[in-house]
Amino acid sequence: MKRKEFLKGVGLAGLSVTGLTLLCSCSKDSDTYLLEEEDTNSDADTSSDSSSDLSSSVDTVDDCEVTPSETEGPFPTHDPEDYERMDIVGDRTGIDLDLNITIRNVNDSCNVLEGALVDVWHCDKDGNYSEYGGSGMQSTNYTNNHFLRGRQISNTDGLVEFTTIFPGWYNGRSTHIHVHIYNADGDSLLVTQIAFPEGENSAVVRVNDASEYGYTKGMSGYTYHAQDNVFGDGVEEELANVSGSIDEGFTLTHDIYVNA
Repeated sequence: MKRKEFLKGVGLAGLSVTGLTLLCSCSKDSDTYLLEEEDTNSDADTSSDSSSDLSSSVDTVDDCEVTPSETEGPFPTHDPEDYERMDIVGDRTGIDLDLNITIRNVNDSCNVLEGALVDVWHCDKDGNYSEYGGSGMQSTNYTNNHFLRGRQISNTDGLVEFTTIFPGWYNGRSTHIHVHIYNADGDSLLVTQIAFPEGENSAVVRVNDASEYGYTKGMSGYTYHAQDNVFGDGVEEELANVSGSIDEGFTLTHDIYVNA
């Protein structure tokens, strides 16, 4: 039984995420998840705030399992093959975010997978998606825009890299990024989502407090993982590492496990 299904069965979905032990999918080299640690210095009064805001946790498991699948959501990319690019910012503004996503194959002892097609998409700082809008789900109409969407092919290290901005949030969802992975023939392997660490001094909190960068919502009304309609049943296998600062930008690193 997969760990996420087990968590559903024993009723842990109602617990806060911070109360759960973070588990990481195995690889040939034992992976670690990083938890954000409290930083007493704010970005406003620190001139060289470019260090990681994370500390390591070494909980591991012996099973090599596929990353949980999640809904593609109501805003998938219409023609992802048209947007093979590294820089997906378009005309959006916000705090810099670099995505480093590694694809691993559970059918090869979780070694890296070269040649996978990896699509990513996420909302802008205001919680809006390109290619959609003008409806009850999203009033702002961006049907003729294609920002914050892109495709890359995993290299010999199984890695894809994207340059983007830190996503905002919208009602009912915590901060997240959508990912759809295909094999080299274009057959779908996995649709999933990436979650961001939460906590008092997390990147999510600091970014949403950065009104000078256009993030005007703050955290009032924010949906945390435990109440999120996707991550509420368990988030540990989809939780990324996020490091960096407001001034220098952030870097997200994450491994995704597929059955290829």
